[in-house]
Order: sequence, then structure tokens, then C-alpha cells
Amino acid sequence: MLITGGSRGIGAATAVLAAKAGYAVAINYRDNAQAAAETANAVEAAGGEAWCVQADVANESDIMAMFAALDARFGRLDVLVNNAGVVDKKARVQDMTAERLTRMFTVNTISTFLCCREAVKRMSTELGKNGGSIINVSSAAARLGSANQYVDYAASKGAMDVLTIGLAQEVAAAGIRVNAVRPGLIDTEIHASGGLPNRVNDLAATVPMGRGGSATEVAEVILWLASDQASYTTMSFIDVSGGR
Repeated sequence: MLITGGSRGIGAATAVLAAKAGYAVAINYRDNAQAAAETANAVEAAGGEAWCVQADVANESDIMAMFAALDARFGRLDVLVNNAGVVDKKARVQDMTAERLTRMFTVNTISTFLCCREAVKRMSTELGKNGGSIINVSSAAARLGSANQYVDYAASKGAMDVLTIGLAQEVAAAGIRVNAVRPGLIDTEIHASGGLPNRVNDLAATVPMGRGGSATEVAEVILWLASDQASYTTMSFIDVSGGR
């Protein structure tokens, strides 16, 4: 299993559960080698094999190098989890710059397309491979729009949802299932990176279940989608949002 943005948050939680499920786990990270190493240690403590691979998924050459290294290390890919993503500071659309938008869609959307492209080449039964599963980590923001906060983030995740639908249809006959999870208010560091460290607590009252979720609660769904238990599930979206 290759997890982009696998060193923290939902990615790290997914890595640990994947280890418990018997996967060898490739943990992609951009620049926080220490966090990646800590996640690798947790994977190994859970009885799994961990391998950290540095790559900035905003850069196509980094993506290509990452997959080449994956080929050399494992020789196969069974599951891709497209988890890497960014948010930006709270802003209205009228104040967003082209630079901000380019970064948002490059990291959240274009990288997902490119990683899917490379995964399909390594999974497709039409290309002599063994099939596989792709799980895109979208967001409830794709449904909600995130007005007055980050419509650009929501739009980038909406594009990921369309990719999930289209790619699932393209590769269903090639042994590849493509699904997405849409987390809601999840307690991870991504909110602090967007300048809203207390966002989960501040908005908990807007969630029908009355609380934010945990990274592990999202990871459990990702592992189910990756498993044979979901063998007839593709082009599907599972909201992990407490009803929000």
C-alpha cells in the first residue's frame, strides 16, 4: 500500500491499520522526515513492514521517481491511497490569488491524477498486472462548498470526486476499484496549517453527532475499501462526517 502524505494525520493512521492488516506500507512524505520515521516506527510496532519515500507530489518528476523506487523495492502495488493535500488561510473567493489557486489544485487534484495514472499502469489486468484498489481522500467540503473559508479547497476536492467517478468506470473491467472517502471535521494538524487550529472544536456543535472525528475513524473506512470485503464496491463515496 502506497499512502501519499502518509507521515501524519489520516495518512499515518491508515499506515498503522494497514500494517495490522498485513500490508507492507510505503509512507510518502514531502519534507518532514521525522514524522515519517515516527509513522514507520508505529507501522513496525504493529507488525508491518514500513518504507519511507520522500517526494513532493506537486512535482511530476518527484512522483515518477517515487513510483520507480516503489517498483525497485516491492515490484508491485496493490493499493494506492491518495491522501496528500493542503489547505490555505481562510479567505473569500474575491481575495484569492492565482498563485494560491495553482498551489491548491496542483497538490490536491493534479497530483491525484498523476498518482492514479501511475497506479493504473501497475495494477491493470489489461496490462498483465494483478488488479488493485485506489482510495481517494476527498472531503465533505466537496459537498458543502466551504463558503467564506476555502472554496478553493472544496473545489479541488470536488474535482477529485469527478476523477473518482470517471476513473472507476475506465478501469472497472481491468480489476481496479476506485472509491473515495469524504472526511468531515477530523482532528488533524491540517486545520492549524490553514490558520484555524481550533476549527474542530469550534464547529463541533454543527455536527449532528456533536463532535469531531478521529483520523483512525477515517482510516478504518479506507482499509475496508481496500479489502476484499469491498470487492463489489467501486465508484462509491463514503462520508465520514458525523452526519454533517
